[in-house]
Amino acid sequence: MAKVAFLGLGVMGYPMAGYLLKEGHEVTVYNRTTAKAEAWANEHGGAFAATPREAALEAEFVMCCVGNDDDLRSVCLGEDGAFAGMHSGATFVDHTTVSAKVTSELYSAAAEKSVAFVDAPVSGGQAGAENGILSIMCGGDQAAYDKAEPIMQAYGRSIKRLGESGAGQLTKMVNQICIAGLVQGLSEGLNFAEKAGLDGRAVVEVIAGGAAGSWQMQNRYETMIEDQFEHGFAVDWMRKDLGIVLSTGDEIGASLPVTALVDQFYKDVQKLGGGRWDTSSLIKRLRALD
Repeated sequence: MAKVAFLGLGVMGYPMAGYLLKEGHEVTVYNRTTAKAEAWANEHGGAFAATPREAALEAEFVMCCVGNDDDLRSVCLGEDGAFAGMHSGATFVDHTTVSAKVTSELYSAAAEKSVAFVDAPVSGGQAGAENGILSIMCGGDQAAYDKAEPIMQAYGRSIKRLGESGAGQLTKMVNQICIAGLVQGLSEGLNFAEKAGLDGRAVVEVIAGGAAGSWQMQNRYETMIEDQFEHGFAVDWMRKDLGIVLSTGDEIGASLPVTALVDQFYKDVQKLGGGRWDTSSLIKRLRALD
């Protein structure tokens, strides 16, 4: 068992840190809102720290799941950042979805302190985190990944190294590209079924086992039909991710016409007041247009 710090206790990080403790690791958590870190410690029995540096002291592994590039920099760098508290040979594992640019920057900053850095964004949403069955796509040095993989098994069902530093973040971008198109297609299909007077549930029962089937269909069609959108990854965060995707696409010369279009559809959902709705709320936009 290892001494582990976990930075960031949002809807993903809170349960992920809990699974580390259940596996027998010694866990210290940090959250920007200290009251939430204290609440986690009271619920799970672990410890909490006032700064990332304090949480990272003596930790063999520092796991992180925060909001965006700037949030990640703030918990890593500076006098109170995690890197200031980490010892030579320790490993930092970043589960945040961020740009490959900040990943490269922090990989280099960590290396200067002889600290390993693994980019390891996750997929599976809040339910995946709560059930400990996330998919984790990783980039970084092979030796660092090999050390970190057993720790990530506490909350990961599928864990894979895709290449050198940044490969995990690039793979997460592929994940978000695919999700965007799938959710829009499912939204259009279910909305079409409603307009045609079909029983949406019966339609899904027939088509889910064929070529149209997907995780989104299996896990979101019921709540989409019921007009409920409080069950997963928020639109605001999806737009953040798609912004990273589109920027990277421009840099590498990858055409992303469907992704760009769906990003604008999510912008429409935000205008409807749905920034905190889950990503399946694209159907809400279609209903508002009709």
